[in-house]
Amino acid sequence: MKTLLASAAVMAVAGPAYANSIALKPVAEARLRYEYVDQDGIAKRADALTARVRAGLTASSGPLSATLVGQGTLAIVDNYYDGLNGAATRPIIADPDNVALYIAQVQYRTEAATLTAGRQKIVLDDERFVGNVAFRDNAQTFDAVRAEITPAKGLKLDVAYAWSVRTIWGADGIGARQQAIGGDNVLANLSYATPVGTLTGFAYLVDQDEAAVQAFRLSSQTYGARLAGSRAFSKAVKLGYQLSYARQSDYHANPNAYSADYWLADTTLDVKGWKLNAGYEVLGVDKGLALTSFQTPLGTNFKFQGWADKFLTTPPNGLRDFYVGGGYGWKQLGSFTGVSLVATWHRFDSDRLDQHYGNEIDILAAAKLNKTTLAVRYAHYDAKTMAADTDKLWLQADWAL
Repeated sequence: MKTLLASAAVMAVAGPAYANSIALKPVAEARLRYEYVDQDGIAKRADALTARVRAGLTASSGPLSATLVGQGTLAIVDNYYDGLNGAATRPIIADPDNVALYIAQVQYRTEAATLTAGRQKIVLDDERFVGNVAFRDNAQTFDAVRAEITPAKGLKLDVAYAWSVRTIWGADGIGARQQAIGGDNVLANLSYATPVGTLTGFAYLVDQDEAAVQAFRLSSQTYGARLAGSRAFSKAVKLGYQLSYARQSDYHANPNAYSADYWLADTTLDVKGWKLNAGYEVLGVDKGLALTSFQTPLGTNFKFQGWADKFLTTPPNGLRDFYVGGGYGWKQLGSFTGVSLVATWHRFDSDRLDQHYGNEIDILAAAKLNKTTLAVRYAHYDAKTMAADTDKLWLQADWAL
């Protein structure tokens, strides 16, 4: 009902657009992925071959558009624990079977403002705090109203109110892994383009208002700032950089009283196809109790702190991630375009008590053939004091119309 009312409100504002002709654009995506997991402490290995399809339509008339997209995920080979069904006798691969409404939104777009209402993707900055979790088959979306306003050149205000977070667990989500998590979430982002990069101030009020989901202990308020920019020294050499700080504390019904800091310093050097990257990220801690460290329940966490997914929830003693990586890219290699080979090494430590959690190496080879993106991905986590040794391998093909 909230989605329908919000959509009706945008349509009322944008009503005059109906005078224009209506253009139709199909939406079609498909993914085939094999994922393998071998984890110490679990006798059986996990093998998953999943297929994910999305199909829908966007109808637009002048500045007004409406988009409806459905999705389905099918496990062709299901020798894995999907997080919902069966016993955890194999490692978890978080891609359960699913049939769901993925996007159902109306949007009004002009040069000065974009208003969106309904079920939608919301991706803010680098997705550290708010993202789509696109790597998983059943990606994260929001039932929300959102306003993106550009009152002056280089200045942008992005504010969203989301009353439901549609999770990666899909239509059968239950218990701690809900299909959707209700709550009054406010996501505010104000950015300005400066000569040294885009400076962003943000406020994220996350209300995880479901008792079954960590007993409300993932509700938080986070305030911070981020600077992201780059500088070209020549046509062949470019330096990119990110600096970020945030402060998080309990919010709404969270029974814990805590505060924790977040820090990020990241730099990337591009030199004639070569790319070198290094960074240091800290998710801070309060007193060392569970879920009183810095948490990011709405972020695309797979992108950060290693693909082995050992730190999707920040440990009670916090987390420090020092990482270095590099790779090389080719614009064209035979029939393939956008070919790249990259590797990253992580060292994970606690933010208190000086614990060395473990190390991880991540390797990715990717290329595009016409409308299909092909990727081979590998992660090896070497446990010291946290989690267990784990190897993961992915073979993936993504196609989009």
